[in-house]
Amino acid sequence: MLLPQDLRLTPEQFALVCDANPDAVLELAADGQLITMTPTGGETGARNYNLGLALGLAARQCSLPVQLFDSSTSFRLADGSVLSPDLALVKLDRWQALTPEQRRTFPPLCPDLVIELASASDSGPRGAEALRRKMALYQTNGAQLGWLLFPVQRAVEIWPARPKAGEPTAPRRLENATRLEGGDVLPGLVLELEEIWAG
Repeated sequence: MLLPQDLRLTPEQFALVCDANPDAVLELAADGQLITMTPTGGETGARNYNLGLALGLAARQCSLPVQLFDSSTSFRLADGSVLSPDLALVKLDRWQALTPEQRRTFPPLCPDLVIELASASDSGPRGAEALRRKMALYQTNGAQLGWLLFPVQRAVEIWPARPKAGEPTAPRRLENATRLEGGDVLPGLVLELEEIWAG
């Protein structure tokens, strides 16, 4: 797909582009610029699948009333961007408050928990710096918790909710992380990481 660099779309136009190009993996920046995502490699795809399974099982074990979403789901954020986290979790009452039409399209909300899985490459849309910018956008748009996973280093950056007033809170990095907990945001949620790191 060849696109002019100065092309800017509204979220509604973006939805039409996605409908016309169902095989393209796209996101929309707040300024209306298209972000083309590259497909994942096999190792990252397998890790993302295992991560989704583990998160679903963990949410079920602690009986959290939530709805989980995979990387093919895009969310329309308050700043006008349309982004797709590798995994997302929305509290069930927020999901059920949406109309049927809002659920069918890009849900107009920021997930409570967003998870991104960094690839081995440190460049491109799946590289560390691009994902940090994306995590900051989720935080600014109301995510209550974010986990950015670095499988090669077995490390996680934990992105807390942004305070109601003031500057965003910097992420906290865990080295050799073995588990993640939902804390006050998702009480009882525990995600074991050994299987994820193993690939």
